[in-house]
Amino acid sequence: MFAQITSAMIRAILMAMLVATPALVLPDVTSDAQQFAFICAFFAAALVFIEYFSAYPSILEFRFAPPFNRIRFMAVFFCVFALSSAFTFSSATNVANGLMHAIATLAGELTDVPYSPVRLVLLTLPATADSEHVNMVRMAAGMSYSIATLSLVLFYFVVRVLDWPTRNGAFNVWVNLPLFDPTAGGDVLPRLTRDGRVNIVLGILLPFIFPALVELTSNSLGPALWSNPQTLIWTMTIWAFFPATMVMRGIAMLRVANMIDQDRRRAYAEAQNLQHI
Repeated sequence: MFAQITSAMIRAILMAMLVATPALVLPDVTSDAQQFAFICAFFAAALVFIEYFSAYPSILEFRFAPPFNRIRFMAVFFCVFALSSAFTFSSATNVANGLMHAIATLAGELTDVPYSPVRLVLLTLPATADSEHVNMVRMAAGMSYSIATLSLVLFYFVVRVLDWPTRNGAFNVWVNLPLFDPTAGGDVLPRLTRDGRVNIVLGILLPFIFPALVELTSNSLGPALWSNPQTLIWTMTIWAFFPATMVMRGIAMLRVANMIDQDRRRAYAEAQNLQHI
């Protein structure tokens, strides 16, 4: 019990740090914005604590199949911290902020190519935007999209090379997929395969669809998204990592479906061997 409480508390503290990082690092953040960030951090920490303190998960998938959630959290945390540090470089010129600013600038330049999601994000900016504003959006979009892509590559490596999740011991499908209803109808194998493929397709398309939606609502929504550094960081983080999480979920579900298919084939083969004896 003590170990479970400690583990839940540590995860809750880390989640609170993630949510509060931009408000703590960025300069010229108003007191109202800081208070709102701290309230969001408190609720996020409480949610994580309740989720990990309970014996069985309620909404968090693959809780007992590390490092699925650890990869997602570390990637998001590094992205938020790196962007916050990069945007602070103009007012606090130190080595760490300079390094993050240089990495974010390089990531933005490398990903700002024709027909890329980063270029589509830049096209949503108004024509009157100055060069400094455009560079900030390029840095945020390029950095977040690059880290999200690297997290996908890392998870694919864990699945294909490290044989996730079987190396962690027995894998319980129903505990690790609490939002998947096995009694909804039909065989679970084609349903898992279908849901996995749908998640991958949507995850690939969403970075291209989101800028189009912003462009359609640019008169009311666009300026609010790009004008504030804190809002820009969270907008670009969600834009990059929500689709990446869907792709990771799709890869994981296809992997689980493959495991179920292999177990069935093995069981059928053993049954046939027993019939011939």
